[in-house]
Amino acid sequence: MLSKEKLDRINHLAKKAKTTGLTKAEAKEQSKLRGEYLQSFRASMRQTIENVRVFDPNGEEVTPAKLRNIQQNKRFH
Repeated sequence: MLSKEKLDRINHLAKKAKTTGLTKAEAKEQSKLRGEYLQSFRASMRQTIENVRVFDPNGEEVTPAKLRNIQQNKRFH
């Protein structure tokens, strides 16, 4: 996850973009910070999904084979 300072900076630049506009340097910084945020978010989401196990109402595991293979390769379950 990104640091609090980076998240605050992203929010500040977004607010400034809506009110007064950004300079070229600020727009470049905003783009870079957004890229870092998205990369962090995607990694977190991937890790969450890779830890999921799916069960049907009868209690049988029905986790998709692709996900089970990933979990076995990473030795999660």
